[in-house]
Amino acid sequence: MNSFINVILLVVSLPTFLLTIFVGYDLPIESLRMQATEIPYLPYIFLGLAAVLFVFSLRRTLRRWSGLYLVNQRSKYVFNAEIKIERKKRVVVYTVLESVILAYLGYAYTAITPLAIAPSIVMYVFSVEGMIFLSYGLLAKKFRVGITSKAVLVADREVSVLYFSGLRQISISQQTVYFEYIGNLQMNFPVDCLDGQNKSDFFETLRGQVDENRVLFRILEK
Repeated sequence: MNSFINVILLVVSLPTFLLTIFVGYDLPIESLRMQATEIPYLPYIFLGLAAVLFVFSLRRTLRRWSGLYLVNQRSKYVFNAEIKIERKKRVVVYTVLESVILAYLGYAYTAITPLAIAPSIVMYVFSVEGMIFLSYGLLAKKFRVGITSKAVLVADREVSVLYFSGLRQISISQQTVYFEYIGNLQMNFPVDCLDGQNKSDFFETLRGQVDENRVLFRILEK
């Protein structure tokens, strides 16, 4: 889900940035036979693009904050552990990079044309939100992996929920755990988010939560 939303945000951000450049430098639009600044209702177009960016960014934000909240209700989990330090480092790198890019876009929009103030504000807001999320997750040790009687929940900058219902096979390949379901649906999460002891406990608990007469385990722990 997060990857899908990121693709949508990229798809919307690129034309927004292109429109900003065309308007800011008043470039000609040959197909319309006019200058970019002559496009009617430009403020409303930028406002509409900002609204789309806001909606999808908010959806991603709500999902990862909700994931953080749910995985930290530890009394409801039969297994719950903090992600390991190597995973935290990757979370830091990608989240900081994401926030920097959003802040740069926010600056670039208004630096090129004041008409792009709405999308600029959206970029700044979610850039700051990303850093708040990262700081809270790290300092409060909220980035975790949990197992309930119904699902596995992994919550850091990405949120993965893998349910046991309809599950037919669990396998591991190249540091990734794959859950394969009836109907050829496949979901996965990185097993390297757990350290050695927690990883062993995770798989032991996982085996206890599924019916091994119905679910095939293709996992060889070393």
